[in-house]
Amino acid sequence: MFRKRIALNTADDATLVMHSLGGNRDAFCEIVTRYQNLMCSLAYSSVGDIKQSEDIAQEAFIDAWTKLDTLRDPEKLKAWLCGILRFKVSHHRRKEHKYVSASSDMSSPLAQYDGTDAANEIITTSNLDEQAISQQQQTLMWNVLEGMESTYREPLILFYREQQSVERVAQELDLTVDTTKQRLSRGRKLLKAAMSSFVEESLKSTKPGVAFTAAVVSAISTVSPPAKAAAYGAGAAKASSFFTFSAFIALLASASGFISTFFGLQAALAQTRTVNERNLVVKTVVVFMSWAIAFVVGQIAFKYTALAIPDQALLFTVLSQLLVFAFVFAYLRLVGQMVNAMKTLRAQERLFNPHAFKDSASQKGAKQREIISRIRIFGVPLFHFQFGMPEDNYEPARGWICGGSYAYGLLFAWGGVAVAPISVGIVSVGVITVGAVGIGALSLGTVAIGIIGFGASAVAYNAYASLSSLGWQSAFSQGFSVAKEAAIGPFAYAEHINNETAAGIAQLRLFDANYPWLLALIALLVIVPAAWHSHTVRKRMKV
Repeated sequence: MFRKRIALNTADDATLVMHSLGGNRDAFCEIVTRYQNLMCSLAYSSVGDIKQSEDIAQEAFIDAWTKLDTLRDPEKLKAWLCGILRFKVSHHRRKEHKYVSASSDMSSPLAQYDGTDAANEIITTSNLDEQAISQQQQTLMWNVLEGMESTYREPLILFYREQQSVERVAQELDLTVDTTKQRLSRGRKLLKAAMSSFVEESLKSTKPGVAFTAAVVSAISTVSPPAKAAAYGAGAAKASSFFTFSAFIALLASASGFISTFFGLQAALAQTRTVNERNLVVKTVVVFMSWAIAFVVGQIAFKYTALAIPDQALLFTVLSQLLVFAFVFAYLRLVGQMVNAMKTLRAQERLFNPHAFKDSASQKGAKQREIISRIRIFGVPLFHFQFGMPEDNYEPARGWICGGSYAYGLLFAWGGVAVAPISVGIVSVGVITVGAVGIGALSLGTVAIGIIGFGASAVAYNAYASLSSLGWQSAFSQGFSVAKEAAIGPFAYAEHINNETAAGIAQLRLFDANYPWLLALIALLVIVPAAWHSHTVRKRMKV
């Protein structure tokens, strides 16, 4: 925990924003600590009441937490926070105006007290609460400060709350040191001589401290972090309008892999004829699912460990990419092993358990085992679908539209390994591909490889992913993002990182506009063929 706070203390604003968008409340706590004095001082300069100014500043920070995903440029965090604060101040003034008297004597926040009487009471008061000055002190101090223009009042308040550092005041108000010195000099002259010492000490005692930070952190602990990580760093449109159709499609697309696995298991079990074959099918499904779960859990673990140990983020970024390639290698190998194991086991079972293969659907060459269209275009069947377990002398399904353990289509292919312009499979290759491992121009999948990759992880020219992305031109993810030109994410590495330029290169607005349709395409191409194939296999291959 100590190492984490040290790292956050030295992080720049953009880094803190990225961590906060990832749900890291400690990072936002550092933002509050960094800017609470500025925010409270500006609020007090406007409303003249310590308690009200801190309440307004706290509301501004809470509002910032819930709207952090609308910040277009994290490097402009301070200006954005000040903008929220000034809106809150304006709202407070309008609200107060409805309840105060029209009398000019009531224009100050605590004008019910007379300034002279307050001074007399202060002189006779010996024991003041160290955490808050009395109402009378506030009144007297404000009576002095209220008569000053905000141009001089704001730097003066900050000066005595920032350990009398001219450079710090200049930095906070985006002024030059010389301009700050001039305004401070003029501000001091405007203070009433008799009250100057009192006001200086009072301003020091009202500086917000740990209690203020704790109050904000406590408040945001019950508030969800920003809803959409696609707003990282710049320009991505917020998806609040996606809570109907798109929300359902997103859920469906996320679950499509598990849904298709269920249908695939049904179909595979319908193809089996012996206990050994059924055991092999179950074992195969378990192995594939175990790798997928381990992959997702591993990526999530790397992300949150990197959030906890920011100085080791690069190491976990490298590990996340190695895990991607390990997953791809494992699935490529598992598909081949799966088909070979089924062919070998079927040959053995036919030899040692011939009675299990007496039904017509189990005979080699049976019509139930495949459908081949009589219509041919350029000598290729319009469609070709296989439904039986692969055996010796197995030939892949080939056609314009085809499906099988290995399927090669001129238009569409579905299966264990699918190769076609539009392909869906455990491993799919083509122009538009959907699969556990998809390789194509537009690739969608657990790991998407191609020109445009969209999935849990992506390796592409333009890569968009939820867990990790590795791109050439751009990479976007809610975890690890690595690219040559532009990267957006909590852990991003590229020439342009988490800014407007990166958002433009990554074309996030275009991606955001097409996001629901990509999800719908995944759901359609994955679930529909799997459901149809499962139904047809069980119908044609039943014993």
